[in-house]
Amino acid sequence: MTSDIAALRKDYTLNALSENDVEAFPIEQFTRWWNQALESKIDEVNAMALSTLNEQGIPESRIVLLKGYSAKGFVFFTNYQSDKGIQLQHHSNCSLLFFWKELERQVRIRGKAEKISEAESDAYFSSRPEGSKIGAWASPQSQVIESQQWLHENFEKIQSTYNNSPIPRPPHWGGFVVIPDSIEFWQGRPSRMHDRIRYSLQQNDTWKIERLAP
Repeated sequence: MTSDIAALRKDYTLNALSENDVEAFPIEQFTRWWNQALESKIDEVNAMALSTLNEQGIPESRIVLLKGYSAKGFVFFTNYQSDKGIQLQHHSNCSLLFFWKELERQVRIRGKAEKISEAESDAYFSSRPEGSKIGAWASPQSQVIESQQWLHENFEKIQSTYNNSPIPRPPHWGGFVVIPDSIEFWQGRPSRMHDRIRYSLQQNDTWKIERLAP
């Protein structure tokens, strides 16, 4: 079994990435790659791995969905009382990872997370489907629950409470923005000679562009 796994290989040949061709600012380079990923019709193109540190300093990762980005950073939404929500409020350092295998690319983002404004969280929450709004109230995310039936009953209870009336955003639910200090663009290349271009934020708020060994 182990030898079969070790034999799995793929040679990457689609594209190349040169520090002479990338944009001057990482958010502009991300936008270039983001648009190409959208054009490629990648399934769940906005899926990204979020890594945080728990109270013991042990890293934990899970997939979340990008819901917006700007020059400031990358936004996602969650239950603030979930494991990741609590961890980010106690230790803001975190990382994000996009892997677009169809383009043989990944983007690694390192930075600090902070809550976005309540108004921004309200605006996004109001755009969600009704079921997702009810779910935000019904699920005590990351907590141990007695059964799936309990969760369904709690969902139905919340649904009945609002009964087609406007559903407000729970106070424990909202957005984070990850403000980057490092963004690395990785392009798969033949013979594992991958292209890696890293942008690092400097003290004068400029970005340093460097090539890393694969």
